[in-house]
Amino acid sequence: MNKVSLRSVGTACALALLLSASGCRHHRKTTSAPNTTDYSDNLEPLVAAKRLAFLRWPDVSDYQPLIQTFYDDRNYEIAWTRDGKPAPAALGFIQAFADAAARGLNPEDYDSSRWDDRIQMLSPKEEEAVAQFDVAMTVCVMRFISDLRIGRVNPQHFRFDINVADKKYDLAEFVSDHAVDVTDVPALLRKVQPDSEIYRRTEQALARYLDLAKQQQQQGDDPLPMVERPVLVGQPYAAAPQLRARLQLEGDLEGETEAIGSTQQPPKLLTKQLSEGVRSYQHRHGLAEDGKLTPQTVASLNVPLNERVQQLQDTLERWRWLPEPYVNPRLMVNLPEFVLRGYTPEHKLDFTMRVVVGKVMGQHQTPVFAHMMKYLIFRPYWNVPVDIARNELVPHIEANHSYLESKNFETVNAKGQHVPYTARLVAQGGVMVREKPGPKNSLGLVKFMFPNQYDIYLHSTPATELFNRTRRDFSHGCVRVQQPDELAAWLLKDQQFKNGQDWTLEEVREAMTAGPDNHQVNLKTPIPIVIFYMTAEAEEDGHVHFFDDIYGYDAELEKVLANGPPYPIKPDPIASKAKPGDTV
Repeated sequence: MNKVSLRSVGTACALALLLSASGCRHHRKTTSAPNTTDYSDNLEPLVAAKRLAFLRWPDVSDYQPLIQTFYDDRNYEIAWTRDGKPAPAALGFIQAFADAAARGLNPEDYDSSRWDDRIQMLSPKEEEAVAQFDVAMTVCVMRFISDLRIGRVNPQHFRFDINVADKKYDLAEFVSDHAVDVTDVPALLRKVQPDSEIYRRTEQALARYLDLAKQQQQQGDDPLPMVERPVLVGQPYAAAPQLRARLQLEGDLEGETEAIGSTQQPPKLLTKQLSEGVRSYQHRHGLAEDGKLTPQTVASLNVPLNERVQQLQDTLERWRWLPEPYVNPRLMVNLPEFVLRGYTPEHKLDFTMRVVVGKVMGQHQTPVFAHMMKYLIFRPYWNVPVDIARNELVPHIEANHSYLESKNFETVNAKGQHVPYTARLVAQGGVMVREKPGPKNSLGLVKFMFPNQYDIYLHSTPATELFNRTRRDFSHGCVRVQQPDELAAWLLKDQQFKNGQDWTLEEVREAMTAGPDNHQVNLKTPIPIVIFYMTAEAEEDGHVHFFDDIYGYDAELEKVLANGPPYPIKPDPIASKAKPGDTV
């Protein structure tokens, strides 16, 4: 081999090593249209970086491996410009970023205010500007699609038992193959988001309330003066004209239909029409629907509408967490509303039912999670958790050793065998205390089971008077249902009972009142159920309902989101239950 040949081989080897070091590939993996590699040298240091100072949120450590794969798979071709100008897909996403608030997201998470300046700096000769534009667009598109697909914060960060992993895209592949050349960005984003009518209604409600909040700010709407006691129909209220305007803003009161005085000014008192508007407002906000202008009602009316916008945005965030089987669940409990909804297989509302949920105080809040309901138990035992037994039963046992027997409790071992007890054994969990089945049992006569780490489920209750309350957070964590017999019949519909007969409401009631104790009935097909948390709920009739953030879950979410990306992607350690038992 001569010297020239050796030199050629050496040059080829050096070039191969250089290409390998730069991350270039021989086989382009993306299906997007080819683009130029002229800017690959400028892209490489940006792609390798975990912080990009030109971004609004420069820490890209959570996306850096995906960015690396994105450019590796396209042999370091640029993606978002051609001939120094933004590609159509880039312009489509820039518009989508600007409209992000209408989807419940923060436009500045995607550099919305910076794209005009970046476009002005583009030209084929401005290699650094082209590279920065490209990487910035890749990061923001990845963030945007991921945020719409699975939400911004891992729900397990809040100790919610919802797993978003199965919904995740391979973002490097998805963005390169589906986003880079897309001609209809809004259509692509609709496919990314939850396919749920409730989600879409919430988006529509958000658009409306963004407009209403803008109107309120432009009008400089002053708070209504507080009242010390309820104002009744016919009684004076000096701010009646302002109250009228406030009720009309959200549609609780229509038109100017009442007679007006000679001064052509509405009377400064709570008229019958104003009272009906107040009643409509109370209905939408989980307040006592009496038409009286109460202190609670005035306080609610004075909540700025931009806070209602935030409630709708929080609700959309949680919808994006839901795995596919639960985006259109058959059963959903909305905790701050104290309501259970049942839906048909076609996702149409079938029924609503009042529920009692976990107490705000004392660490008894009902958690948010999604599971499959698998079976019912008629005439169940209540296995008392050790902490409840220690705190609520032991003091009575110490005062009266016959207390458990007098209250229909018994003590058993892990095998369910009856064993003697002392107050100390009960306090230490050395024996299990359980309440025997019957109409006075704390779980009532049926419980609805969807096994989960919290030992939370739905059940009936002897304390039916609580369903008459406007606010219904009284349980130790489980969800008590108002019409358990009707819920059981709904779940067991078309399921055989005995002798080839179907379950009916009468058969359910017979099983609850006179059937065998602790009788398990499995569902032929498990039912998706979501224990959810919506402080804003858009109804099918177009009305939007708002509820108090009873557990502070909204405030906790907003605190995390205020810090900007990268948002938490790892769950907090979930505290395991130290002792067995059933919450109620």
